[in-house]
Amino acid sequence: MYAESTAVVGPLATFSEPHSYDLCEFHGERLTVPRGWEVVRHEIDLEDSGPTGDDLLALADAVREAARPEPPRNPADDGSGTRRGHLRVLPDIT
Repeated sequence: MYAESTAVVGPLATFSEPHSYDLCEFHGERLTVPRGWEVVRHEIDLEDSGPTGDDLLALADAVREAARPEPPRNPADDGSGTRRGHLRVLPDIT
């Protein structure tokens, strides 16, 4: 949060953020910031760091989705919803 002059140190991000950096525990504990900035530290509760029920359900749904077979694809279908044959008439440019 550059505009607020604040550095936040906490668990690893779950998504890509352009102004965030993943630090190991060693460097996260020794982080220094410019004079006048504030450091906010979010501690990790190691006893409660396991997956939640929602995490497990989301994982199970993702596995089911990945295992679902795709319907057979018609090679004559170009994805536009209209059936096209493999031969086409091209305009004569001569």
